[in-house]
Amino acid sequence: GSPMVSRRSHLQKGPSPPPPVPAQGRASLPLRCPRLFGQPLTDPKANHGGIFMKYIIASDIHGSAYWCRRLCDLVEAEKPDGLWLLGDLLYHGPRNDLPRDYAPKEVIPMLSAYRDIILAVRGNCEAEVDQMVLPFPCMADFSQVRLPGMAVYLTHGHHHSPDNLPPLPRGAVFLSGHTHVKLDQIRGGIRCLNPGSVSIPKDGSHSCLILEDGKFSFRILED
Repeated sequence: GSPMVSRRSHLQKGPSPPPPVPAQGRASLPLRCPRLFGQPLTDPKANHGGIFMKYIIASDIHGSAYWCRRLCDLVEAEKPDGLWLLGDLLYHGPRNDLPRDYAPKEVIPMLSAYRDIILAVRGNCEAEVDQMVLPFPCMADFSQVRLPGMAVYLTHGHHHSPDNLPPLPRGAVFLSGHTHVKLDQIRGGIRCLNPGSVSIPKDGSHSCLILEDGKFSFRILED
């Protein structure tokens, strides 16, 4: 069947940044809309006859211009159909040391360039001002994406986590960040993945995930 996406925030169109999006409440949007993730479903250049099949999943950029550039380099090289961001995009957070080249104002235009393919959820470091400066919704507590044969739940990980899973069907995929540590484990019949941190890893390597043709793989961002 057709892929389905539901999220708590509203997709925005047009050149102006969207207003703050409340974390509470929920809206659903089917992939049958004329454009989603910046590409018409009927576009012959879309992968696999119009079903989006490559995604980059990243988390915890924490305002590092240097490591955001490395992530953008990967996006340019891989040309994904979607870029899924699991929160903590601009602010370093009071518990973290400043990451390399901490410059949130430089990160804003780098991420904004991919607004048409970004699906983002709110981290524990996001605030209303982040939504004011980013031209894509980033204040939803979670999003859900239904791909052919795969139900995916995206959240930051400071509320629901692999140790505190939401109600999900067996075989679903739970994506979260927050810990800055890569993870790929089965918990209660749910596959739990964490891409690690783009800028402040706690496991020794700057990283993200790629989902392509239904398969997940970690990608180390080169220094």
